[in-house]
Amino acid sequence: MGPARKRRQFDAQSFLESAGFAKQVASYARKEVVFSQGDPSNNVLYVRSGAIQLSVLSHAGKEAVIATLGPGDFLGEGALSGQPVRLETATATAPTTAIVVPKRQMIRLLHSQHAFADKFIAHMLVRNARLEADLVDQLFNSSEKRLARTLLLLARYGQEADKPLGKLPKISQETLAEMVGTTRSRVNFFMNKFKKLGFVEYNGGLKVNPSLLTVVVHD
Repeated sequence: MGPARKRRQFDAQSFLESAGFAKQVASYARKEVVFSQGDPSNNVLYVRSGAIQLSVLSHAGKEAVIATLGPGDFLGEGALSGQPVRLETATATAPTTAIVVPKRQMIRLLHSQHAFADKFIAHMLVRNARLEADLVDQLFNSSEKRLARTLLLLARYGQEADKPLGKLPKISQETLAEMVGTTRSRVNFFMNKFKKLGFVEYNGGLKVNPSLLTVVVHD
C-alpha cells in the first residue's frame, strides 16, 4: 500500500469567491490607505495579492509599524471582537487586491463553515504567537537579530510550501528601522553586512536567503 496522500490545504480565497464574494474585491495602489486608525470597523479583508503594512499612531504623533501582511493573510479582525473603530492604519506597500467581507457575513461564515473557521482560527493563532515573539525579540535581542528576524518574516520563511522564501515586497530602510526599533543608519550598516555575507541579494529587488537564519539562532 502506497504512502498516505497529503491532506489538501483549505483554499480560503477560492472558498470566499465561491461563497459570493468574487465581486467584492478592492484594489489598492502602492501607498494607498486601505483604512485609517479611527475608521469604522465594519468588515474583514482577505489579501489576495500584494502587501499591506499595519501601523499605529500615538497621541504624541509618533508612528510605529506593527506588521506587514501578504497573500493569504486577514486584516481588520477587530471588527469581530466588538471594536467599533480601527485601532491601526493599513497601507498598501505594493499594488494590492483584497476580498472585502462585511462583518455580519464574516460571522455567519465562521459559524456555518467549519473548514473556513479552522483556517481563520489558525491565522489568528499564528498572529498571536508572532506578537508574543515580537515582544520577546524587542526585549532580549540585539537590533541585528531583530532585523534578521524581520526580514525572514517578511520573506515568509518557515510558512506553508505554497509561500516560498524569496523576494520581499518593496520596503524602505526607514520602514525596516521602525519595525525593528532602531535607526536607519544601523539598518543600512547591517544590510550591507548581510549582503557581504551572502545572506541577502539585490537583483531587481531584495531576496532573502535561508542562511540569514544563522544570525537569529547564533548566540
